[in-house]
Amino acid sequence: MKAQVFRGVNQLSYEEVPVPELGADEVLVQVRVVGLCQSDIKKICYPLYEPPRIYGHETAGTIAAVGANVTGWQVGQRVVVMHHIPCMRCGYCLNDNFSMCEVYKNITTTAGFIPSGGGFAEYVKVPGHIVRNGGLIPIPDPVSFEQASFVEPTNCCLKAVKKMQVAPGQTILITGAGPIGLMFIMLVKYFGGRAISTDLLPARIKKAQAVGAEAAFDARDPDLLSKINSLTDGMGVDGTLLAVPSDKAFVQALECTRKGGKILFFAEFPEQAEIPINPNLLYRREIELMGSYSSSYRLQSLANDIVFNQRIDVNALISDRYPLQNLAAAVTQAIKPTPDTYKILLYPGQ
Repeated sequence: MKAQVFRGVNQLSYEEVPVPELGADEVLVQVRVVGLCQSDIKKICYPLYEPPRIYGHETAGTIAAVGANVTGWQVGQRVVVMHHIPCMRCGYCLNDNFSMCEVYKNITTTAGFIPSGGGFAEYVKVPGHIVRNGGLIPIPDPVSFEQASFVEPTNCCLKAVKKMQVAPGQTILITGAGPIGLMFIMLVKYFGGRAISTDLLPARIKKAQAVGAEAAFDARDPDLLSKINSLTDGMGVDGTLLAVPSDKAFVQALECTRKGGKILFFAEFPEQAEIPINPNLLYRREIELMGSYSSSYRLQSLANDIVFNQRIDVNALISDRYPLQNLAAAVTQAIKPTPDTYKILLYPGQ
């Protein structure tokens, strides 16, 4: 089969690799579409993990083979593949910190080499632990593979929105109107909140309003704080979701978030990043700082419902489609987006 093999920093090789051999409790899925995620880009562009690896994890496809001991799944079924499933027994899982679980981190889907997601290939193998514990999700007939590929990123964004405890009537500032920021806007609106967005690109500012933001501003606007105050009766927003790794965005969040509000870090910053902060700002204003990483097993059914029943319009997030062999070009576009670049999808076998 063909796969995009990570051979080193910024080195992708579209090459022939063996189709993964199945164990008795494993399932092989033919990948029909896979989303390009910022975490994939980070792993390709920075020396974080030793090569060779095959990345890609926002995967939807068709079951191509099942192991001898697998029950409940048949060849030909359309499925979403979740690349991590927690153990549900460790101290982290018992506290709903599923993404900290060692099983969650270390058992993953693979297309060969060191297991690393494997979606950037024609076939991906799903380990028995993931098969047995909810990591294969049937795709309803009316739902396309493209729509289904949004289940995993929707879960990740949903986890952050739930952690922020977004409620009807609340106003949430979302910094960045890329594909993740736009999904946050949709989810905040779905849960009854009002979304305000910022970005640097005029096209993305307009796009934010098109998908449901009550207001959207240039992040460099010197009157940003006063404009937000005018929309919130002078209080500031109830919470800020940081969808871009920007220290300036964090400073704006501190300025624009009301007393007693929340700021959530969703985008991952460079390892060397440091943000100075006067702790009295948090103490006196009772600002809560929090982070949200990856998905939540607890929210999987809700994420499925939101995507499969079109509670949000994931189709509006898709901007570009590439054959898998052009993954390097897709990464380049994602790093230096055009004004109309949002979610990029890839297609093996095309």
